[in-house]
Amino acid sequence: MEITVQSVHFDADVKLQEFIDKKLRKLETFFDHIVSVDVILKLENSGQVKDKIAEIKLNVPGATMLAKESCKTFEESIDQCADALRKQLQKHKDKMNGH
Repeated sequence: MEITVQSVHFDADVKLQEFIDKKLRKLETFFDHIVSVDVILKLENSGQVKDKIAEIKLNVPGATMLAKESCKTFEESIDQCADALRKQLQKHKDKMNGH
């Protein structure tokens, strides 16, 4: 599984990239045919609060799954995206096993 991390208008530190890698590698336990993962990290400046947006695109054979979350920290955004993608992977796997 190939993981690509893009950070828009800032540089993601090594600690954050390791966190993303660790979280997304866990998805392989649910579905082991993941081709690639694209992660886009953005800062949204809405008023006084800067929201951290994480957008994750998961490529599997026959489908592309997308999750986008906005939270106070990137870690929290990544967590929520990973949960959403886990559910999508399980649905996809169930659909494949049903055929």
